[in-house]
Amino acid sequence: EAARIAMTRYMKRAGNVWIRIFPHMAYTKKPLEVRMGGGKGSPEGFVAVVKKGTIMFEVGGIDEKTAREALRLAAHKLPVTTKFVKKVVKDNG
Repeated sequence: EAARIAMTRYMKRAGNVWIRIFPHMAYTKKPLEVRMGGGKGSPEGFVAVVKKGTIMFEVGGIDEKTAREALRLAAHKLPVTTKFVKKVVKDNG
């Protein structure tokens, strides 16, 4: 969410941002100062498992320079190393 906000603020609401991952796995946590046992804890939040090479964000409708800077700002919010990938559209003519 922090990465998305950083991108949209830099882009000033121009262009489109698509988030390609979705946090659909719940993770659980037991309350503080609870003894061992007693079953599994209640859901604490949701996470997304992201493997190496997964495209996380797509940006469209803006020039490449603006897109690179917006994605660079978003990358600073993420705990992983990132890479900018440009989609090449072939013309059949």
